[in-house]
Amino acid sequence: MNPEQAIAQVFGLYEQHGMADYIGEPVSQIEHMSQAAQLAMAEGFDDEVVLAAFFHDIGHLCGQGAADMGGYGVVSHERLGADYLRRAGFSERLAKLVEYHVQAKRYLTFSQPDYYARLSEASRRTLGYQGGAMSVEEARAFEQDPLCAVSLRMRDWDEQAKETQVPVLDLDVLKAKARQLLAA
Repeated sequence: MNPEQAIAQVFGLYEQHGMADYIGEPVSQIEHMSQAAQLAMAEGFDDEVVLAAFFHDIGHLCGQGAADMGGYGVVSHERLGADYLRRAGFSERLAKLVEYHVQAKRYLTFSQPDYYARLSEASRRTLGYQGGAMSVEEARAFEQDPLCAVSLRMRDWDEQAKETQVPVLDLDVLKAKARQLLAA
């Protein structure tokens, strides 16, 4: 698949399903993804991180018809999304960041006793499907991963990206970033 085909396919998911309800949150899928990307951009992160923030829940869109988390999205959406992006030609770093946003939630639930209470109802419900809080061994291994710190930032953006009345980012900005990464 060439870069233009990949962009058309990946962003086509958002154009087709983006206005769908974001599993029990007060925003649509596209509003959630757009806000996460805007938060990454505001903090000055590189294009791979910005796109990973935008794509972090793409597994809910490309995994339509897969096993369901009790009405709260698709089981293993993080892996489905990461694999989908790899097949589209995106980097391993970007794909791993998409995959790790759930690991970051599990890590924070383990490492910060008050984190679970701050999660939205939907995030609490899905945690059980996602393996629950990490074990000590899983947490130590995650801390050693070079993507741990940015994965934790992405998780923070994921939690923040649920505000109503925030304008959606112009998708052409994100398509241009994707075009540059796929051409590299």
